Amino acid sequence: MTGIEKKAAQRPFLAKGALAALVLSAAAALFWQSPARSAEDAVVIPPPALDEKATSGTEKAIFAGGCFWGVQGVFQHVKGVSKAVSGYTGGSAENAVYEVVGSGRTGHAESVEITYDPSKVTYGQLLQVYFSVAHNPTQLNYQGPDQGTQYRSTIFAENDEQKKVAESYIAQLDKAKVFGKPIVTTLETGKTFYPAEDYHQDFLTLNPTYPYIVYNDLPKIENLKALFPKLYSEKPVLVLASSKS
Repeated sequence: MTGIEKKAAQRPFLAKGALAALVLSAAAALFWQSPARSAEDAVVIPPPALDEKATSGTEKAIFAGGCFWGVQGVFQHVKGVSKAVSGYTGGSAENAVYEVVGSGRTGHAESVEITYDPSKVTYGQLLQVYFSVAHNPTQLNYQGPDQGTQYRSTIFAENDEQKKVAESYIAQLDKAKVFGKPIVTTLETGKTFYPAEDYHQDFLTLNPTYPYIVYNDLPKIENLKALFPKLYSEKPVLVLASSKS
């Protein structure tokens, strides 16, 4: 659990609306006094041998891989993605609240719901970015400095085809031993996504100097640009901007 999340969990009455900014500011000050943490290195991996058909239209994918700030930020820069929303998946509606999810007892994972056009980027390509750049799939119930089941590596398959593609790709990557350790990413189905609070949306873009973002998440954007130049979009698709338009 990071400084901001620990503080929010201890003082839930503060992490609401405008007062949440006080939590973020205080956490940032504390973070500067702690040792710097580097982001996980990206891993070059092959594309999936099995993928969905590149049909036109829109589909949704839900991925969890640690703090949703970085995962959202990565997929907001992927061509073919029209929206990437931070939220919670795996638990019920009544406990889909940041302070409660932070307890690790709700069944939720911090996740990102991605709306995409499969004629421009396929589910398999999204998975390749997810496993290679967005997070480390060999870390069980944690990502870097963040600890707990709410930070688990999970693919929330929307249908049987997504589940089949994800299962096949995990088996392919494990067989190739590209990570050196077994993939611990789980597959969950039939779960509802609940959007997170507004102050979590577009956090990476809106807070590029925030210490956690600098050390853990901005390198992911650079890795996406370097490893997937054809998929990289310089301009991110922002949630709050689209909701105001």
